[in-house]
Amino acid sequence: MPKRCLYFNFTYAMKFEDEINRRRTFAIISHPDAGKTTLTEKLLLFGGAIQVAGAVKSNKIKKTATSDFMEIEKQRGISVATSVMGFEYRDLKINILDTPGHKDFAEDTYRTLTAVDSVIVVIDVAKGVEEQTEKLVEVCRMRNTPIIVFINKLDREGKDSFDLLDEVESKLGIHVCPLSWPIGMGQRFKGVYNMYEKKLVLFRPHGKQEEEDKVEINDLASPELEQYITARQAAELREEVHTIESVYPHFTRESYLKGAISPVFFGSAVNNFGVKELLDCFVEIAPTPLPRQTEERVVDPYEAQFSGFVFKIHANMDPKHRDRIAFLRICSGKFERNTNYLHVRQNRTMKFSNPTTFMAEKKEVIDEAFPGDVVGLYDSGNFVIGDAVTSGESLHFKGIPSFSPEMFRYVNNTDPLKQKQLQKGVDQLMDEGVAQLFTKESTGRKIIGTVGALQFDVIQYRLKHEYGASAQFEPVNIYKACWVRSKNESAFQEFLQRRKNDIAKDKHGNWVFLAPSAWMLQMAQENHPEVEFHFTNEL
Repeated sequence: MPKRCLYFNFTYAMKFEDEINRRRTFAIISHPDAGKTTLTEKLLLFGGAIQVAGAVKSNKIKKTATSDFMEIEKQRGISVATSVMGFEYRDLKINILDTPGHKDFAEDTYRTLTAVDSVIVVIDVAKGVEEQTEKLVEVCRMRNTPIIVFINKLDREGKDSFDLLDEVESKLGIHVCPLSWPIGMGQRFKGVYNMYEKKLVLFRPHGKQEEEDKVEINDLASPELEQYITARQAAELREEVHTIESVYPHFTRESYLKGAISPVFFGSAVNNFGVKELLDCFVEIAPTPLPRQTEERVVDPYEAQFSGFVFKIHANMDPKHRDRIAFLRICSGKFERNTNYLHVRQNRTMKFSNPTTFMAEKKEVIDEAFPGDVVGLYDSGNFVIGDAVTSGESLHFKGIPSFSPEMFRYVNNTDPLKQKQLQKGVDQLMDEGVAQLFTKESTGRKIIGTVGALQFDVIQYRLKHEYGASAQFEPVNIYKACWVRSKNESAFQEFLQRRKNDIAKDKHGNWVFLAPSAWMLQMAQENHPEVEFHFTNEL
């Protein structure tokens, strides 16, 4: 091979590797109202991605959070869908996935966690560890996802810091390693000592975020400390930091990347305090894009061949244009615009002329993207969650589950003239994965299953405002939806026939048993031992 070609290939490979190493892709997770979306916005401010943060629940300021772009989110002041935002910071490409905190939208968050390489968990200093946070962190621990903890709202009174660390360890099942420590809280809050940078950061509630005071103090024993805080506060800080260094494990990046320890930072996102320290540490220690497991093999991000998977679908991001976007996490190789790629499930070649990158609802067409990036693909109905797109290899990515719903309703059309609009709306919203659609074999009636009641309100609202369809939901007596299959075809057909009134198909044509009660489910399992009953359906 000519030297010129060798040099070109080497240069290209180095640039490709550098681009991957620049990526940091993570999710922010928490219980509702812990300050997750506010923290997201302050990170975007530091990255220069936005100039003014929205006040999520303010009546005085008629703005809304940048990451909450759906109209119903703006009205209710909560996140009901994952938002994707990218920005540059310190010559790194940061990809943030802001997830719903409400338990009714947990399934969207679970799937999003398959597309990130690390997470930041936000905890309210007053409320401590809450139920939804426990569930989300459990999913992270199952995957050994690196976790950073941000304890928020230090400008308010809350739990003792050591008690809170004990609660985090016991409830979340993780080992913490404080990298910053608060000096007081609420009215007594004076700032934090950043143990990672050996700096004292003083809290000034003046609203001018760029004027935070930082003082470099490498030795807390130095009398210089008393120039900035009282002698009593200095003595307490010295004693508490000594306790931390004696009790908690020493921080190493290797332990963090393995999921063995979780760094902890303290601050106040609404005051933009402690956020920069969190971000500066994050970009230094957070993992670059990680390998992904498929049914066939492990996919390494540094491979030359392109691959990625769809983890989210969102219809009507811009209701005026009725667009539908498939969110693709790039796992390996370089994605290029107007290049032929294989849609593995459909076994067909596709070309994407307008791939986009995101800042919440704002989209920008891109020519290329790299592992760790999330790309939006305009979709006319070809994609479902879990689909793989590759340079040609048949790959099936693992770990993107569909959970058994907990609440069920018949969906009834209240405007016969809008039947087509209702059908289209239901189909597209179900493709997003916010709920699941079952069609009963005996009657043909449509049943929507959700994780929580709030999802029905969101579906009804979006059907009306995005599709012009009017629907009502009618209660139906269903205890559990189970995906069923069997290697014994005759035994399976006997089961389907005997339980025909409780048999349905999901949107992808899979058989589902809609058990009316726990007793009926138990009896079905006992009477049909050759039939498998599954409560998750991994896509």
